[in-house]
Amino acid sequence: MTISVSTLFVTVHDPDAALGFYRDALGLEVRNDVSQGEFRWVTVGAPGQAVDIVLSPPEGGRSSADADALLSLVTKGSLQAAIFRVDDVDAIFETVRASGAEVLQEPASQPWGVRDCAFRDPSGNLVRIA
Repeated sequence: MTISVSTLFVTVHDPDAALGFYRDALGLEVRNDVSQGEFRWVTVGAPGQAVDIVLSPPEGGRSSADADALLSLVTKGSLQAAIFRVDDVDAIFETVRASGAEVLQEPASQPWGVRDCAFRDPSGNLVRIA
């Protein structure tokens, strides 16, 4: 049996702002953009990779109270969205910083062997790039 990751969910409060970060700054491609009434989610992914990242609102399939609690955690920066791997951390850092994203950590070599940096997406999610 083979198992692989197919889909991940990242909670965002504004799909358009999220696209400015995930598509425009990180370079992910839009794979799906679905609206159903006031509910909208956007699926993005890295070109050439079969993993989908669904940028979804906190109310997606949740009660109002749960959506509010989740959004509170996201906007406080309590949740980590993803760790992306790139060939050139310094180059992507400059691209993402130029987009206006909140910088949490400039590129640094970590004691565990990776060089990485960190940002918050427009919703407050922690995003690391190694």
